[in-house]
Amino acid sequence: MTAYAATQPVSRAATVQKVRSPGGIEAWLVEDYAVPLVAVDFSFKGGAAQDPTAKAGVAAMMASLLDEGAGDMDSEHFHRALDDRAIEISFGADRDAVSGRLKTLSRSVDEAFDLLRLAMTSPRFDADAVDRVRAQITAGFRREAKDPDALAGRGWREAAFPGHPYGLAVRGTAETLAGVGRGDLVEAYRGALVRRDLKIAVVGAIDAAKLGGLLDRAFGDLPATGDLVAVAPVLVAAGGRPQVIDLDIPQSTIRFGLPGIPRRDPDHMAAVVVNHILGGGVFSARLFREVREKRGLAYSVYSHLSTFERTAIFGGGTSTKNERAKESLDVIGQQIDELATDGPTEEELDKAKKFLTGSYALRFDTSLKIASQLVNLQTEGFDVAYLDERNGMIEAVTLADAKRVGARMLGAGPLLVTVVGRPEGL
Repeated sequence: MTAYAATQPVSRAATVQKVRSPGGIEAWLVEDYAVPLVAVDFSFKGGAAQDPTAKAGVAAMMASLLDEGAGDMDSEHFHRALDDRAIEISFGADRDAVSGRLKTLSRSVDEAFDLLRLAMTSPRFDADAVDRVRAQITAGFRREAKDPDALAGRGWREAAFPGHPYGLAVRGTAETLAGVGRGDLVEAYRGALVRRDLKIAVVGAIDAAKLGGLLDRAFGDLPATGDLVAVAPVLVAAGGRPQVIDLDIPQSTIRFGLPGIPRRDPDHMAAVVVNHILGGGVFSARLFREVREKRGLAYSVYSHLSTFERTAIFGGGTSTKNERAKESLDVIGQQIDELATDGPTEEELDKAKKFLTGSYALRFDTSLKIASQLVNLQTEGFDVAYLDERNGMIEAVTLADAKRVGARMLGAGPLLVTVVGRPEGL
């Protein structure tokens, strides 16, 4: 489905209905009958940040097992029921949430919501499914042990958040998963899948009256509340000497970062613009120009902003020859320092704002993308009006704002750096 983005309606927010079921379950709905599909995205508060340190990965493993058998159907029969009706149901976990998705033809929407209810209210956690999913995840760990990108990401995260749940891998480790039993999975399930803080978005060929009944059918039997462990706010740790993870490969994979600007911070939109100018805009970005075009140090170099419930990250990365790792880091550091000190030019600011406002529609070019965006907005505490206000917030960023926020974010201290490979000079 593309009409939501392509037609560029005067008000995106006006297309979103807030639906409240007879049982009090709320969802945001975008009706669209262009194709006979219904897409659902939903999120429960919790996620990997709730994992006990010794059982890191239990939330992600639990989520992966929700569609591996439910009610009186084992994994094979459950997936056959989905396939016979062309229904897609999936679950996952990130640091702050356990989430799910459903996609179905409108003619099968009743059966789809019934199967979704079964997966959420009566997961089986059968021993054979548990062993199979654990083996699949563990096989991924073995591949990642030779993957410089995976090693760099994990190493940087552990250095950034020592002693904090955000420092643990969402999927855990082979050692922590080995100790996860059915009781641990059930405990994680009971803590996460509750109606409190449940966020739902639905897009497609369905009206509010029909959706209200289906919401109660799928989610109404879930407990109202559960026990969540409080997660402390945390900042990216101070940088210093780069952390080097030895791997016998000809290239060095580099990850760097600083504390970011939280999503609800008034400076966040200016930070989005500054990041685009530095390394988020790829071909137009300063890092691309200085690292790749002028010096040929790397094929790709980038920066990004990531926000979580209890932290925010400004980060980035590149890969380069071992003998040029130090030079690459020096150039990256110089560009960050220059932008922090002098700020962007008026031309850079105008180009960044034009791109960021013009590309916003691409986040809404499929049903699942729309549903995902709407759930994200709910999770972050925004109202539907944000859909209309967001581009205006970008356009309102002034040169003075960009300079001030660039200094705040990029001048926060030395970069925290992790390098995988055998870099020379570090």
